[in-house]
Amino acid sequence: MSVLERYEPLIDDPEAFYAACERPLPAAVRVNTIKTTVERAREALAEAGIEAEQTDWHPGLFVLPEAQAGGNWPYVHGWLHGQEEVSAVPARVLDPQPGERVWDCCAAPGSKTTQLAALMGDSGRLVATDNNMGRVSALRSNAERLGVTNLAITIEDSRNHSLKPFGGEEYDRTLVDVPCSCEGTIRKNPDVLEEWSYEHVEGTAGVQKGILRRAIQATKEGGTVVYSTCTFAPEENEAVLDHALAEEPCELVEFDLDLESRPGVTEFEGEQFDDSVARAKRIYPHHNDTGGFFCAKLEVTG
Repeated sequence: MSVLERYEPLIDDPEAFYAACERPLPAAVRVNTIKTTVERAREALAEAGIEAEQTDWHPGLFVLPEAQAGGNWPYVHGWLHGQEEVSAVPARVLDPQPGERVWDCCAAPGSKTTQLAALMGDSGRLVATDNNMGRVSALRSNAERLGVTNLAITIEDSRNHSLKPFGGEEYDRTLVDVPCSCEGTIRKNPDVLEEWSYEHVEGTAGVQKGILRRAIQATKEGGTVVYSTCTFAPEENEAVLDHALAEEPCELVEFDLDLESRPGVTEFEGEQFDDSVARAKRIYPHHNDTGGFFCAKLEVTG
């Protein structure tokens, strides 16, 4: 059985799902509103001779059917950033506000971090954490090109993140876009399933639980935590949420999303999860012609 076949019970149209997974994923760019406006970016792409299709659900995202994200003057000037369409979901769900304290606990190479900064109006305090020096270098480079100034970077394991360097105050909102088995990226990384193993999924899920646990602890009561992955595996999605609900003071909340999605699953291969995991959203490649994604929104209750 192939890796994807294990998810057939969760999918409404397996044939369409498989067909979508085999199609290459077109490049997409996000407009960096720290430096420009959506309209100016649209005009710049046209001046550069690049066909760009604005997405229906996010006015600041453009799909480039025939071009790559970089290699054009608007990109070099920091007006644009290459970002897969579904990758823009979690920051919008988190919805950070200007002046807030926000933590991106798995930040590098910085697509979502710089998106958060733009949503915050480049104000407040945005803390970005990663434990990989090479990826942190990419994060710094992207932040500098995009003109982000409200950013502090920490190089550490997020499971051990300390609030002390930033005055000990808890965060208003935290983004937990964890490392995962990346099954949902198959359209741009066709080799990802060749490296797949159930043991890796189990090990990754253990790390994810620890990161989400620390994120909830570091976020103030009444604050928001968004958990996301680019995998279909319930072990890394609903099971991680189920663990957090049992161990930490939090609850899953409903949220709106203008992309077609399916609710989180409450049972998989004999495992039962808390009923509230159905408030999470699963995004499959055949529904919006995107990559695969999972996103959940939690409120810290204590």
